[in-house]
Amino acid sequence: MIVRAYRDGIQKLGGLIDSQMASDGPPPQTLARFFGWALSGAWRVIFLAGFISALAGATEVLAMYLLGRVVDVASSTAPIGDSIGLFIAAIVLLMVLRPVLFGVSASFQSVVIGPNLFTLVVGRLHRWTLGQAVTFFDNDFAGRIAQKQMQVARSLTEVIIETVNAVLFALASVLGAAFLVSAVDPRLLIVLACWFATYVVFLRIFLPRIRAKSKARAGASAMLSGQVVDTITNIKTVKLFAGTHHETDAAQVAMQDLRHRALEYGEVATLFRFGLITLAGILPITMVGFGLSWRDAGVTPGDLAAIGAVSIRLSQMTGWVSFVLMAIFSHVGEVEDGMRTLTPPHQLTDAKNAKPLAVAKAQVTFENVSFGYGAETGGINNINLTIKAGEKLGIVGASGAGKSTLVALLLRLYDPEKGRVLIDDQDLKTVSQDSLRKAIGMVTQETAMFNRSARDNIIYGRTDATDDMLIAASRTAEADDFIRDLADHTGRRGYDAHLGERGVKLSGGQRQRIALARAMLKDAPILVLDEATSALDSEVEAAIQTALDHAMDGKTVIAIAHRLSTISGMDRIIVLEHGAIVEEGSHVDLLAMNGTYAKYWNRQSGGFDSKQDAAE
Repeated sequence: MIVRAYRDGIQKLGGLIDSQMASDGPPPQTLARFFGWALSGAWRVIFLAGFISALAGATEVLAMYLLGRVVDVASSTAPIGDSIGLFIAAIVLLMVLRPVLFGVSASFQSVVIGPNLFTLVVGRLHRWTLGQAVTFFDNDFAGRIAQKQMQVARSLTEVIIETVNAVLFALASVLGAAFLVSAVDPRLLIVLACWFATYVVFLRIFLPRIRAKSKARAGASAMLSGQVVDTITNIKTVKLFAGTHHETDAAQVAMQDLRHRALEYGEVATLFRFGLITLAGILPITMVGFGLSWRDAGVTPGDLAAIGAVSIRLSQMTGWVSFVLMAIFSHVGEVEDGMRTLTPPHQLTDAKNAKPLAVAKAQVTFENVSFGYGAETGGINNINLTIKAGEKLGIVGASGAGKSTLVALLLRLYDPEKGRVLIDDQDLKTVSQDSLRKAIGMVTQETAMFNRSARDNIIYGRTDATDDMLIAASRTAEADDFIRDLADHTGRRGYDAHLGERGVKLSGGQRQRIALARAMLKDAPILVLDEATSALDSEVEAAIQTALDHAMDGKTVIAIAHRLSTISGMDRIIVLEHGAIVEEGSHVDLLAMNGTYAKYWNRQSGGFDSKQDAAE
């Protein structure tokens, strides 16, 4: 019964902070405002925890005061009965009030603040990071970004916990000590104030240096993690190209930089601790020495005992708090380092009044569209293209001709530098990005897989799908048979088996068939096929061609292909060169032109003569 009540109490305490609260707006790029953004909604609980910690700190001085009174009673000739009240007060303080306050304070730090703040902050940072444009991820290491999220959340949580646990506790103790020594002799308050001022100056000299060194160390650590994760992610390439020594050398450079930064941090930390211990030892000697010299002014043995106990306790606490402050400023440096990576504003945002995309016909239009990834060459230039509702369009062109750029602009992974992209006469800049991408199904050559179950990967675009829908889509994509034979290292089988990072446990053809099943299950009105069958052998490709025809039925389709036989049956084909449309028409029309498309076709088909081409 008691255990259950304790657990229920802990659960209630753990729910005081809603760790899933959304943030209010973008993360600020100044430290104080960033703390406010990251912790919004939790401040009342943090202040309550700080108040309880301060009360616990005040009991430290109260205990020293009672110690002094005990010494006075012991050194006097008063009857022992006169000390009953003092004894009862000590029992209440030391056996009731102090344990309760310390217990509640520990619960707030370990149950309320620690788990919830970390989850709250990392959740907010993760949501913000996922909203970044793809260029944000293209320009950084995936491992580095992930570590920055965890680093900032962990460090920010530690700053709050240590501030509540040590700083406010110690501040209450110092204020209580000031009140106690001033009651004994006001001149002792001056001595304490002078020492405390020296202590503050000492902190002001060292803590900013610790913060800066910690910031540099955190940056070097994140760079090393990014290097290591990048190598492990591409481990097959490393093995195939005998790149072990190259990658080891590259990691060693990052390791040595981290070592250098850690040494710089250690040098400052060592000086800080040496000066701190010296400064802490001065306090009890000074306070007790002056107390002894002022005994003629009415300082009693009990007062000296209380002053000595408080001074020693403050001296010990000074070391403790200073180490905590060093840790806090180290964590602040890590937060600042992470902020540089994680707080840049989103480059690709929904319009203020963005509405969901309404797809009635699924007609796609490119109006005078140009995009060059910020460069003078590359991308596409002044494209005018309308894909009618239900039309099947094939796109052909050499690498770098602009095929993938067209698709990226349709998905609004980028915004055109000039012109507009529309679906059913709706400018993509005016609709929400999520609604746009829900209306487009896609199968790519580089098929993306999560290290999750086969089921999770297939239903990703339609999470409410039933098992019957899932299996039907898998069968249509010729994936059901091999999925049922899957097994992972934990013993999960079939649709519950995990596929490994990026689907490494599957062949290229198996990954593409799962991607096809995913697109078929999503059943979006617009379907994009980017080399969708490139990893399939001829037998499997022939087997799923009917499935592809079924998947394309009634949809607006854009198909990119190097293997021209896969798009020869499209309603229309365009040929791109250097970002411009140079040819357009059906397969037969393009062969009759005897231009770029015909050249590609003849090269792939082994050099048909003109009569054979025409027959095609």
